[in-house]
Amino acid sequence: MTGLEKIVQEILNEAESAAGQAISAAEREAAGIEEEAGKSSGRQAEEIVRGSKEAAAEILKRAQSSAELKKRQKVLQAKQEMIRDVIGKARRALSELPDDSYFDVILKVAAKAVLPQEGEMILSPEDRSRVPEGFAQRLEETARDRGGSLKISEETRNLSGGFVLVYGGVEENCSFDALFAAEHERLTDRVNELLFR
Repeated sequence: MTGLEKIVQEILNEAESAAGQAISAAEREAAGIEEEAGKSSGRQAEEIVRGSKEAAAEILKRAQSSAELKKRQKVLQAKQEMIRDVIGKARRALSELPDDSYFDVILKVAAKAVLPQEGEMILSPEDRSRVPEGFAQRLEETARDRGGSLKISEETRNLSGGFVLVYGGVEENCSFDALFAAEHERLTDRVNELLFR
């Protein structure tokens, strides 16, 4: 081998050795980068999984809370319907009492509403036609006990039970609808207490 060939061979050997070292260094660096990327992606994956679990737990918590709220609303709605039903039945039962019992109730309501002055009781046409014997006298006695006077009016009103008291130009609505409306809250509370305690 000539001197030139030796030099060329030496340069090739050195280049080959340098290339091998550069390739080894690059492979080590690539392996390090790959390992770091693996750790980083693992951490990111763990963070994603942890975040997903937290998000899923939060979604589940909100769903359970929403379901619980809907359940409470349905229970409340059912209770309110039952209370309305009981009050409605009580209202209907009052109107369906036999005449004597019905007018006993009318007299009790009148006793609480009567004023110490002269007035009239207006009934519905149906009630006016079924006033029991002696009721007018009992009504007058009840009013007199409270310092007033009450007569049954010839006038009638479209009422679904109960009556209207008229003193001069002032009227007091004692219809069952008005009485139940005025006592709605108290009745609701009482029925609720009876049904759900």
